[in-house]
Amino acid sequence: MSKPPSTDLLGPQIPIADIVLALNQLERRPALAAAQELDNERLQALLETPELRWASAILMELTRPERLPVLETLAEDRMADLLQDLDHEDQEQILGRLSQATRTSIMRLMHYPADTAGGIMTTEFLQVPMSWNVAQTLQHIREVESTRETVYAIYVVNEQQQLEFVVPLRKLVCADPQAALTELWSGDSPIAVQALTDKEAVAQLIRRHDFLAIPVVDEANAIIGIVTVDDVIDALMDEAAEDMNRFGGAEHIGKPYLQAGFSTMIRKRGGWLAILFLGEMLTASAMQYYEIQLEKAVVLAMFIPLIMSSGGNSGSQATSLLIRGLALGEVRVGDWWRVLLRELPVGLVLGTMLGAIGFVRIEVWQHLGLYDYGEHSLLIAFTIWLALVGIVTFGSCIGSMLPFILQRVGFDPASASAPLVATLVDVLGLVIYFSVAAMLLTGTLL
Repeated sequence: MSKPPSTDLLGPQIPIADIVLALNQLERRPALAAAQELDNERLQALLETPELRWASAILMELTRPERLPVLETLAEDRMADLLQDLDHEDQEQILGRLSQATRTSIMRLMHYPADTAGGIMTTEFLQVPMSWNVAQTLQHIREVESTRETVYAIYVVNEQQQLEFVVPLRKLVCADPQAALTELWSGDSPIAVQALTDKEAVAQLIRRHDFLAIPVVDEANAIIGIVTVDDVIDALMDEAAEDMNRFGGAEHIGKPYLQAGFSTMIRKRGGWLAILFLGEMLTASAMQYYEIQLEKAVVLAMFIPLIMSSGGNSGSQATSLLIRGLALGEVRVGDWWRVLLRELPVGLVLGTMLGAIGFVRIEVWQHLGLYDYGEHSLLIAFTIWLALVGIVTFGSCIGSMLPFILQRVGFDPASASAPLVATLVDVLGLVIYFSVAAMLLTGTLL
């Protein structure tokens, strides 16, 4: 049974990151008991750490009056994320203990889809009127800093509460205290996003302009929140974990491996395995179709794993490169024909290279007496060579086109998993292999 961490490990001098690491190694009950030993300030910092394993369970324990300040001061975007992991009754219990303003703000955050700017933004930002000067703004920062998650920049609005321009904190601190905020404005229009903007598009904007935060505005250009760089990093790490699971031929389980239940593991993995199994049944059907050729030239069966794996590997390589390119915005759906024209010669060269290796291997084994391929060993070697050229080229082309097709029809390109590409190439790879064999070996082995 897990033991609670020692008092020394929970002391005020211990970094929160180390406490999170210690609590994550405990089971639920001792982890909750240990978290209760922290004071309100450190408990709040603990709950705001995304890596905390038992965060939602710890949140439910904050029902005592002395713990209510933690609920009120917890970052609203983090609170919204934690509430998403609870059932409706528990959500209502927590929301009922918050002030009306905080509750309204958190419920609005929970309304936005998780993969949008609204789903990852925080409503704790610093906004001031454009009639203020630098001294007034700095004084306002001192007064409200403790209630704001970050103060990377100051968002300046007009009388209609519309965003006019953004002043970086560094520029504000270095300016003349009596200077008007408008004197710090370069004249450029502020860069902002809508609440329903995809989080990957937000990440690209932050990366392109080297922002620490980007404002989120509504239809009237009024600020409703900001997306900070740490929010983007957390969101993209979750997206990467989801894509990695899909690329391995499974669905994202949405929680740490050891916390996932047995039924969850079966449900998330079984569907993909069934789809891939049905696909591989087509491979068996293709082999049955060429059964007569296999009976006449059993030696051809020896190279089936080589042929199939080479095509699948080339397809998986192309798929990986294109998924990355689409994710980073390096390639767009309209570029599919340019990609195809690029992958076609690449596949031909790679196939020729692998085919040459296979050709040399067969001839060396034949002449050294390591294996007797018969009197037609040269024809067999040429068959393998040409088959690999065709299959690797086909694998590269289908592997590069599949992410485009999936994105075009509205699916995540990461669904073009390596096992899926390999299954597609396996079936048609056999057709290519035996077609080449029939062309070169008819009248001799066939």
